[in-house]
Amino acid sequence: MDRLLQNLKVQINDKIFIKDPESSELGQRIISNSIEMIHEMGFEQFTFKKLGKKISSNESSVYRYFENKHKLLLYLTSWYWGWLEYQLVIDTIRIVQPVERLTRAVEIITQPTQFDSKFEHIDEVLLNKIVIAEYSKSYLTKEVDEENKNGYFTIYKRLVERVKDMILAVNENYPYPSSLSSTILEGALHQHFLKDHFKKMTDCNDQVSPTDYFKHLVFQTLK
Repeated sequence: MDRLLQNLKVQINDKIFIKDPESSELGQRIISNSIEMIHEMGFEQFTFKKLGKKISSNESSVYRYFENKHKLLLYLTSWYWGWLEYQLVIDTIRIVQPVERLTRAVEIITQPTQFDSKFEHIDEVLLNKIVIAEYSKSYLTKEVDEENKNGYFTIYKRLVERVKDMILAVNENYPYPSSLSSTILEGALHQHFLKDHFKKMTDCNDQVSPTDYFKHLVFQTLK
């Protein structure tokens, strides 16, 4: 299994990029440095010109991989959701009991991210912070419906579907499984953001984690 996981590649919709950044050393440097820079300065202040300077390359070389920084953000967030999907599948595949399986899924989705050495050029901890702070900017656009048609959000939607199926395995009569599933995924990001920036707007703190909250929410709801 470990040897198999070493060869994992998160599959991203090829309409998001012009050239696959995983295909070259420069592309991987673009990804790793963009993660660091977006985390440090925020998505609004990040530009391809600044990225080119950081990697000692022409700005035009970045444009050979991505049409614009919106597409780069779509790539990064898609990669994150694909990586999280792998964690979910691997960690729950041998769990037979539905409540235990859903509990583990909620933990994986809501707990703080740990560094994964299988992907050396991607810092999953920083990427998680970017997803918490910036993910909504990838879909709160006028083009969201067209991008959805083009499959840009397929990985995220597939992850929602996986958790929905786990919810129905616990309570097949629960009438809102898709809504609850997407609430867990989106709400986890929101609670982590509130915990860091708007402490009075959440009960999550150093003693109560978003994982504690969502496990309570999910299983009280499914009673």
